[in-house]
Amino acid sequence: MADQHLSPPDRTPEAGRALPPTAWAVLGLLSFPGERTGYELKKWADASLRFFYWSPAISQIYAELRRLESLGYVTSRRSGAEAPRTKRTYAITAAGREALADWAGTTQDAGAAVLKHPLLLRVWLGHLTSPAHLRELVVEHIARTKGELKEVTDAAAQAEGVEAWAHPQIALRWTERRLRSELELAEAMLTDLDELPS
Repeated sequence: MADQHLSPPDRTPEAGRALPPTAWAVLGLLSFPGERTGYELKKWADASLRFFYWSPAISQIYAELRRLESLGYVTSRRSGAEAPRTKRTYAITAAGREALADWAGTTQDAGAAVLKHPLLLRVWLGHLTSPAHLRELVVEHIARTKGELKEVTDAAAQAEGVEAWAHPQIALRWTERRLRSELELAEAMLTDLDELPS
């Protein structure tokens, strides 16, 4: 059998700087106190990140956790007996916290916001469907946005007064304002659709 040589993980600063934004988001979730499983990270991303960034799929979270662990940015341990249903919890290391702080504090431009708005894509293609159908889509969008706004408002209320959540509260308040603006824009879109020639 051929000898297999596995190279050690690349733990150079350059390797860490080359991480994708999703890895930084996962590491950021771990920067708050406590250990978490991949499933808990996914739930937390769904309850926070998705409102202003996006929530990675569970498979992406586990892929990033493996990458972060290979860089020495997180550690993991099994909880309970060695069995197929054993949970693995993850925690940020001092090196991970330092790398995350370096990344968050970099002077590099954060980049332009990326907008992928499925409703606007449909409206843009409105010449291929009926105004009534577009109106239905906008009304559905308004209802969904109101639901998201309630979730964000509830999350902000839960975080209120918790010192460790001061910065996430700022992100939640920004999201609240963005969703209120989204509702105004959607209402204006209904007016625009109503003013189209028949």
